[in-house]
Amino acid sequence: MTKNVGTIDRVLRIALGLALIAGFFLNGGGTYSWLYLLGVIPLATGVFSTCALYSLIGVNTCAMKK
Repeated sequence: MTKNVGTIDRVLRIALGLALIAGFFLNGGGTYSWLYLLGVIPLATGVFSTCALYSLIGVNTCAMKK
């Protein structure tokens, strides 16, 4: 898999993913609290620096190689 997620994008994805997963544990009794588990998606794409949706639409936020 080719890396297509840049540094800033990667940091934001990891932060969002961790925040959503933390929300699941902090609000475990809510009706739709399971939706917080969708934070696994941005967390995984941030950790692995690749996004399938970016590949499909041809977006690359990585820095240009010199």
